[in-house]
Amino acid sequence: MANSRTGTSNRGFASMDEDKQRAIASKGGRAAHASGNAHQFSPDEARVAGRKGGEAISQDRQHMAAIGREGGHARHAATRQQQQQQQQEMPGNPDGSQQG
Repeated sequence: MANSRTGTSNRGFASMDEDKQRAIASKGGRAAHASGNAHQFSPDEARVAGRKGGEAISQDRQHMAAIGREGGHARHAATRQQQQQQQQEMPGNPDGSQQG
């Protein structure tokens, strides 16, 4: 949170240490609940909100394509890593091939 201080000012919430920020934020949360201003989602409300957000983001075709590409890269990287580990475990030549 506030571990890296890149600014020049030592004032304000962002310049406080993390524990102090958490304490202040916690007080604000408790006060909101006590006054009745805080809203807690029921499981049904959360489900509807999540579905609505999913429908909205899936309209962005470029974003969905980027997510798919990233997943594909991760999947292929994991497969390659498994293959390399299997080759290292096999006795014989360092490249994993067997002499016949």
